Amino acid sequence: MTNEWRQLPAPARPIAAATSAAVAGARAHDEVALAEAIAELSAQDQTQAGLILGTAVRLLLEDAHPDGLDADDVRGVLAGSVRAAAAWCPRVDPQTMLYLLAGALGVWEDDGSPPPKPEELALHTALLIDHLIGPRPMTEVMTATLDEIQRAQLND
Repeated sequence: MTNEWRQLPAPARPIAAATSAAVAGARAHDEVALAEAIAELSAQDQTQAGLILGTAVRLLLEDAHPDGLDADDVRGVLAGSVRAAAAWCPRVDPQTMLYLLAGALGVWEDDGSPPPKPEELALHTALLIDHLIGPRPMTEVMTATLDEIQRAQLND
């Protein structure tokens, strides 16, 4: 892990580093690098990783849609992210991507079926963040994410 994450709280550093590596692997269409980063991300505390990654996705969605998201916006993000990933990643699953989007937005209705496995969640989160992040550096996204989590916890 590099020093680029030293400003983050210690529990978040390995999640940020693994996420950054996974997004870099996705961006480069490097299946080996992506798989290594996914394994590392899947090994993290899933509650903490889910909170951090879900918040990151929500913030990226809010940045891309400052006037709010409607159903057409969500459909567009879903279709765009699946299409972009499917061009090179045969494991992309639209249902898992929808699960992540709905979860990040707080609208997923639990129907009792088991959630996707941590490896699938990590893969699809990396693909989704890659689609949403644009030119922003991961350090900026992770810093904003942790700031948002801290703000929410202080206000609860």
